[in-house]
Amino acid sequence: MSSLVRRPSAQTLARVKAVAERTLSADELTLALRQPVTESERAEVLSLVAWFRRRYPTPADRLAYVRRAYERWLGARRP
Repeated sequence: MSSLVRRPSAQTLARVKAVAERTLSADELTLALRQPVTESERAEVLSLVAWFRRRYPTPADRLAYVRRAYERWLGARRP
């Protein structure tokens, strides 16, 4: 590890986890869902969709990918 790169402290990690995993109120969720999608967000999503369609060009390719991914996700959840 480079001397310029520092790992976050346990306290920082705990704070980030608390923020990321907190439960939103109904008002907070409604407010967030009402925010319009920005042009940069839209462009990023369309770019990812284009990449995925190039990588998996046919419906059969896409279905095979989803099946493999599902198996990986299930495997990661097992103890």
